[in-house]
Amino acid sequence: MTTSPNFQFHFDFGSPNAYLSHKIIPSITERTGVACDYVPVLLGGVFKLTGNKSPMEQFQGIKNKNEYGRLEMDRFIARHGLTAYQRNPYFPVNTVQIMRGAVLMGRRGRLLEYVDAVYGNMWEQGLKMDDPKVIAAALDDTGFDGAGILDGIQEQSVKDELLTNTNASVERGTFGSPTFFVGDEIFFGKDRLGGVEAEIEKQK
Repeated sequence: MTTSPNFQFHFDFGSPNAYLSHKIIPSITERTGVACDYVPVLLGGVFKLTGNKSPMEQFQGIKNKNEYGRLEMDRFIARHGLTAYQRNPYFPVNTVQIMRGAVLMGRRGRLLEYVDAVYGNMWEQGLKMDDPKVIAAALDDTGFDGAGILDGIQEQSVKDELLTNTNASVERGTFGSPTFFVGDEIFFGKDRLGGVEAEIEKQK
């Protein structure tokens, strides 16, 4: 009897590279037959726990480094035909509310629908997804109860679950987003998706 490896994506909506990874994951699932479990984590919490910083901060003042990062992103977008992507004019966006929303929608069995909607609003529509009014309207427009979600994320258990996810992810080795786990093997960054797929096949 063949068992499928545990394939996880530890994500935060604030990372454009996590958005790009999200768009590629379905093709990996289609080729391997292994579904991906989405695990919401808070990137700000990850950075605080690990002493990490965003690439924009980390490489500020280093000549050509961030420019090269943008070049590689452009190449990835072109290679995979992800032409809907646009840089969010409000970046960086505080993602606490929408990440708590991911926890809430996971409990309600609508996580992937929610992830699609929020990533689209964040990295295709370029909305300010840390403004409660914007969040509510955007969710309403994509088939959710925006006001209901904003109310639901005030539950302490929702807040606690996001923190628990974040702490557990860091304990497993996470230091940024996107991070992937295939069984106990960790991979960081959208450019490691080929290795993720190879590891899935290896573990099948």
